[in-house]
Amino acid sequence: MKTIFRDKFRLPSHDLLRDLVYRRLWTSILISSFGAQVTMLALPLTAAVLLHASPTQMGWLVFMETLPFVLLSLPSGVLLDRIRKLPVYIIGESTISVAVASVPLAAWLGWLSMDWLYVVGFVIGAVNTTAGSAAQIVLTQIVPRDRLVEAHAKNALATSGSEIAGPAAAGALIKLLGAPLALLADAILLLTSATILRGIDVREVRPVRADAHFWRDLKAGVHFVRNKPLLLTLAATVGGWQLCYNAALVVQILFATRVLGLSEQAVGFCYMGMGLGSIVASVFGNRISRHLGPGPCLVAGVAVCGTGWFSLAIAPASAFGVFVFAFMLVCFSIGGVLIFINFLALRQAVTPEPLLGRMTSTMRWLILIPAGPGALIGGWMGEHIGLRYSLGFAGVSALLLAGVAWRNPVIRAITVLPQIEKHEELLGA
Repeated sequence: MKTIFRDKFRLPSHDLLRDLVYRRLWTSILISSFGAQVTMLALPLTAAVLLHASPTQMGWLVFMETLPFVLLSLPSGVLLDRIRKLPVYIIGESTISVAVASVPLAAWLGWLSMDWLYVVGFVIGAVNTTAGSAAQIVLTQIVPRDRLVEAHAKNALATSGSEIAGPAAAGALIKLLGAPLALLADAILLLTSATILRGIDVREVRPVRADAHFWRDLKAGVHFVRNKPLLLTLAATVGGWQLCYNAALVVQILFATRVLGLSEQAVGFCYMGMGLGSIVASVFGNRISRHLGPGPCLVAGVAVCGTGWFSLAIAPASAFGVFVFAFMLVCFSIGGVLIFINFLALRQAVTPEPLLGRMTSTMRWLILIPAGPGALIGGWMGEHIGLRYSLGFAGVSALLLAGVAWRNPVIRAITVLPQIEKHEELLGA
């Protein structure tokens, strides 16, 4: 009986999780993602419930998290192409741990304010700008390029697993300890993740060339992206989605607590819907991408997100509205997974290894430029017109974006992952 059970759940011989190095990376992602669920709820709830933040202040909080991407993405890309990526990833996890741990410390000392949260948000954004790019490149050093969609889908599965249990646990912690103190759980989990990452063996040699020049190398990364119609089209599409996402993000906690009247714990239970959606998209995302093609699959993800935001904008303030709030989170997670497993795989598949750092940072810079304005627009609309209008703006804009992207032949024609052209590989070297 034990043998039958073991054989039933044994990983196939070709499964990526059979690789020890990738399995350690995947485990680290799982643990840090669980902690991220605490921060995702505790930080905005601290602002909304404890500090009574206005929609505009919530917009500024999100804006401060995205600002470092605009300021630091391009130079960090040049630096990442000159140094080892794994240490940057590890230091980043540890730094965010310290940043989130400072919130309960400030609350205990009586110093906590929106300004403090703005600083914490900026630090988190600055770390994600560098360490986040490094993490994406580390994956390409571990996984063959022709299996990147599969790897990103498995990473999304690790994230979605934490999204099932994470929000409920986060809600219970927040209810028991208060939102600021609950952030200590994330700090501990991030330190655990960093410890696991230290055990990963990634052999990377990245010597600085004798003719290396900071500004010339920075321009080379921008030039590479600018001359790739696929990368520019992806940046415009995902950048537009980021504007919509951040416009909705700044008001959804306020909508849940002030319009639907949900407690912190109830919000946590609703956020479990994100985990359900992520698991569905992670399990079937690779299959859907192969069936539709990476480009059309990405567009479908944008449309699914837009449907969720628009549904919540017109939902009544009742028990059915609570159901729609959970439905919106399911739509967001399904759509987000479909967008990013294809977006990340497409941009990595066409980029020579020596340019990965600069390409990654340039693309993150381009797609996150609209994120800050999106947060400010959502916050302004939420405060001066109404929270529903912010959600409606996000939903309608995302659906229109999906329609425009679908009509673009550059995206619609991508039915398989493209490959690096030989002359580009030589130039990258």
